[in-house]
Amino acid sequence: MSTLHFTKMHGLGNDFIIINALNQTYSLTPDIISRLANRFIGIGCDQILLIESSHLADFFCRIYNSDGSEAEQCGNGLRCIARYIHEEGIFAKSNFQIETKAGIFLLEIMDYDHIRVAMGIPKIQNALTDLKLSANSPPLSISILSTGNPHAIIRVDSLESTSLNQLIPQISSHSLFPNGINIGLIQIVANDHIKLRTFERGAGETHACGSNACAAAVASMVNHWVGNKVKVEFKYGSLIIEWDKGNNPIYMTGSASRVFSGVMKHYKNINTI
Repeated sequence: MSTLHFTKMHGLGNDFIIINALNQTYSLTPDIISRLANRFIGIGCDQILLIESSHLADFFCRIYNSDGSEAEQCGNGLRCIARYIHEEGIFAKSNFQIETKAGIFLLEIMDYDHIRVAMGIPKIQNALTDLKLSANSPPLSISILSTGNPHAIIRVDSLESTSLNQLIPQISSHSLFPNGINIGLIQIVANDHIKLRTFERGAGETHACGSNACAAAVASMVNHWVGNKVKVEFKYGSLIIEWDKGNNPIYMTGSASRVFSGVMKHYKNINTI
């Protein structure tokens, strides 16, 4: 019988299925992943996170999007992995390293509402450039950078009044991004406060995204819209992002929430849609 032990967690509404692959075997294909992530026939999540052993760090985190594709890293997911590892007693210390496909990340647990992640040094391709979406539309001002994953950041006057039906598909399918792109729409509230909507490659719109929050904060900082420490507000909470610019790492601090744990029998045979 194919049985899967899992824990459901979320970071500010960005939700995950956590699978401890250190003590169980599993068989995941893109089709199984997409069905597990489906909110109607499976468990439901934005990403599936696997905890594996690492030769370079304390643990390795493998990340799958809800469509079955693999992601480089996930900031909200790293905080949830950190809480799971600490809370389950897998690793006694409150400071440890997690390896992903994007590199190794240092995490510090102050408490489960304040988990700090060193997110690495951002790579800024264009602080602000014009992106032509169609022949009949004016160019769109956009920031392009990487914080482990590739991101396109766009400043808007209001998140609520911006039409997204055509904007997001046009950007995500643009020839400038042949491998796709994570998109963030930001509204500047104050010198230390922005609001953000996130659209993740392989998952669609999510309630929050840690790496996108870092990218949005960095783009806002290099364009002098905010200072070096900013609150990034989502629908279900906020992250604090700090960056001293230059070749300094970004620091992200936020919560990790546990929802429930369970056992799924015959997980390979979830009914197809």
